[in-house]
Amino acid sequence: MKTAVEAVFIGKERVYNRRFLQMCSHYLVHPVACTPASGWEKGQVENQVGLVRERFFTPRLRVKTLEELNVWLLDKCVAYAKAHSHPEQTAQTIWQMFEAERGCLVRYVGPFDGFHSVPASVSKTCTVRFDNNKYSVLSTAVGRPVEVHAYADRIIIKQDGVTVAEHQRSFSRGDTVYDPWHYVPVLARKPGALRNGAPFREWVLPAAMEKVRKRLKSVDDGDRQMVTILGCVPADGLAAVEAACQEALDHGVCSASVIINILARSRDPAPAATLQIPDALRLTHEPVADCARYDRLRRAS
Repeated sequence: MKTAVEAVFIGKERVYNRRFLQMCSHYLVHPVACTPASGWEKGQVENQVGLVRERFFTPRLRVKTLEELNVWLLDKCVAYAKAHSHPEQTAQTIWQMFEAERGCLVRYVGPFDGFHSVPASVSKTCTVRFDNNKYSVLSTAVGRPVEVHAYADRIIIKQDGVTVAEHQRSFSRGDTVYDPWHYVPVLARKPGALRNGAPFREWVLPAAMEKVRKRLKSVDDGDRQMVTILGCVPADGLAAVEAACQEALDHGVCSASVIINILARSRDPAPAATLQIPDALRLTHEPVADCARYDRLRRAS
């Protein structure tokens, strides 16, 4: 099993994979390897797998998510433990023995962050190749190496410890998985790519932003204005830009300058609260604003 063992020696000596040893250290497990070509050593383990499959997975289950499966499986395991006697302490159930030993068990430290890590390079099109597929990354990552963390369901790409992309993992061949937001900085130089660029062909924006995008298509510099609006998302957030677009549409105006102005006003702090003046500081005779005094002074001079 190459995911766990890098080299096999005589007997039970092994050189284990670095990530496998990290997992063992996380769960405080000491791995013991089977002897090559000694199938009788694996019999008990394989029998247990068969028993578990027969008890809990027959007939075959149908679930929508792994979370749903885990919840169902936990309930089944607890129910089985409460209904069956312990193999050694037959006077008690498995669950009773578990409760009695719970205080002596090693504390659970949370799930192990299990992934397959491989180095990769970023192409000029802001993509990284992994497992016969391509995944987009931030345009700022071009030209420097990255590290691909491959999970069972997703791909995370990091550069210098910072995440530059996260995608659902594709198990096809020759797929290119895009995140259009990775290419927004590039649009500042090529705004026309917003209409025909591959990353943006099936891009679904929030409702108000999509309406603004459609209206700006009929304007001469509409692509550039839309790129300016999209460029506000990293600083202000998608929700704030969406709200600003909706406010502009409500007023019947659709332009980048108006939306940026709305965002600027939303960033301004609220006016300071009026201070209550203590009675000791109140004026006995408050000055009267009389601009006519200046007219009298002018005539007197």
